[in-house]
Amino acid sequence: MDYVGNIIRPPSEAYSLIIQVTVGCSHNMCTFCGTYKSRKFYIKDTDLIKRDIDEASKFGGSFRKAFLTDGDVLILPTETLLHLINYIRKKIPSIKRVGVYGNTKSILKKSKNELMELKDAGLGIVYHGIESGNKEVLRRIRKGAFPHKMIESANKITETGILLSQTVLLGIGGRELSINHAVDTGKVLSEMSPHFASALTLIVLPNTDLYKDYKSGKFILPDKFELLNELKIIIENMDVKRECFFASNHASNYVAVKAKLPREKDKTVALLEKIISSGDKNILRPEFMRGL
Repeated sequence: MDYVGNIIRPPSEAYSLIIQVTVGCSHNMCTFCGTYKSRKFYIKDTDLIKRDIDEASKFGGSFRKAFLTDGDVLILPTETLLHLINYIRKKIPSIKRVGVYGNTKSILKKSKNELMELKDAGLGIVYHGIESGNKEVLRRIRKGAFPHKMIESANKITETGILLSQTVLLGIGGRELSINHAVDTGKVLSEMSPHFASALTLIVLPNTDLYKDYKSGKFILPDKFELLNELKIIIENMDVKRECFFASNHASNYVAVKAKLPREKDKTVALLEKIISSGDKNILRPEFMRGL
């Protein structure tokens, strides 16, 4: 398989066939992200991608899902994406669902008809990392989109019947905007009502612009229990219109939460309140076990 650089995929795609379609991220300006800083974004040659698919097909029916990387595959022309998805499912008939990362800009560039074509071809889920629902936080981290556009793009996905998985980032507002970040993130997730939502916890990386602010003291990362308080506030402010599976089981998090919202909302909030009020660091994931 022709993999360039580190390959990033969602935890839920751990057993999927991973096909690298693009290298890097089409935006690549977020102050907190160091994943693609050393690589210029480009779309890989279609023949090279198809050779990887041909190689994977030798494993027969080992795969039920495929995930296309890198950072924003949905930015590809719809015709190219359709060709690749159709080729994957032709060569590996056992694959029933294809997933991709998509940012706000790339989603909005697609018409609803294009998204429906992609769904019919086998695109089953789009992973959309909003990080925060707070406008000032998004401005500071140079996310490239504000809440109203994020909500518009999310609704565009769900209206087609494609599954939507949203990712938010605990701590990204710093201590200064911690509460505003949490409240607004919960409210934006409410308006989106994604099928899945997950919370990761910020780890400040040395190769990022945010690290400079962190070292200078301009950005102060909330402490462990302040981060858990953000998680609690996000869930408190989530009033979703459909069932949403919410998780904070990523390795970066101090506490793993899995909850079906809104049904398990009160129970989950109560659990987090109990952990926060205890102040017991021994029940949190130790630092040596945390990672990206």
